[in-house]
Amino acid sequence: MDLLAHLEAYVATVDELSFSRAADRLGIAQPLLSRRIKTLEAHFGGLLFDRSRRQVTATELGLLLLPYAQDVLDRAQRLGQTARSARQAQVRVVGVPAGCAPVALARVIRAGTERGITLAIRELPPAERVSGLADGSLAYALVRVPPEHAGIRVPLGPASAGPPDVQEPTTTGASGRRRRAIHLEDLRPRRSRVTTGGLPAALPLLTLAEDEVPYAQDRLLRAAARAGLPEGLLRPAGPAATALAETLAGGAVLLCAEPFARQHGASWAPLADAALHRGYEVRGARGRQAAADVPDWLAALLAAAAGATAGAPGATRAGPAAEDASARLAARG
Repeated sequence: MDLLAHLEAYVATVDELSFSRAADRLGIAQPLLSRRIKTLEAHFGGLLFDRSRRQVTATELGLLLLPYAQDVLDRAQRLGQTARSARQAQVRVVGVPAGCAPVALARVIRAGTERGITLAIRELPPAERVSGLADGSLAYALVRVPPEHAGIRVPLGPASAGPPDVQEPTTTGASGRRRRAIHLEDLRPRRSRVTTGGLPAALPLLTLAEDEVPYAQDRLLRAAARAGLPEGLLRPAGPAATALAETLAGGAVLLCAEPFARQHGASWAPLADAALHRGYEVRGARGRQAAADVPDWLAALLAAAAGATAGAPGATRAGPAAEDASARLAARG
């Protein structure tokens, strides 16, 4: 039994002193209202209305239960109002790649709080960020796009247990230090135990779930083939923690962004081929890009959290309006 619907029929009938008028008030058919009244009478074990007269009147039991029924309906109405208010002021969930620096994500949350917006961060794979925007479970998300079409570009490079070269050509990383750009050719097996890039020879080259999107995988596989890397050397990393442990133990090379490598104590250098880097757009739940639907401050902070740097190919600084030093590192194409 839908208790609220039945109580509404009961209270409306007491108010209107007519089954037909009560049914019109509730927008239901009179037979349905009558059935609800009878079901309620069976539930309470007594008649609620005296039907022996031309005008419907409440019985003694009906009058006795009336204030309690009205209280239940009033409480249900207040409950609905509270729920609606909560939905209007609900937490806005932001989908981000796994491995963003916690301190950078804390800046995102704090910036939202300062503006009266409660943000919750959720680490999700690329496909789930897109589907989360579509089904409304996410308010905003960093969405993967090819870097040449991206508003945000994040250098991708190999992380290893050993220090990379610092010879030219170089790029400037988020840490401000000069980094030698690594070519995939540098990772080919060599007779010596160390490659020209300072990385151990013939180690597995692992890719994280963030880079296992179709176009990115295809580009990496094609680039690896052109570079002469043995088939099977490039493969999915599986769990990030396991891949990191293998990398830090010197048994693998992990493709990742610089902040991810740095926060886990691995050495890192960017790939020289910018077409292999990560590209992002910050989008809102309606599928619009940052300029149309996402606040500029949020887009800039999410870019910094993902690892976009002022030294990324084709990148520029986020602009003077950024309120945080890290936000000004957001790279825009």
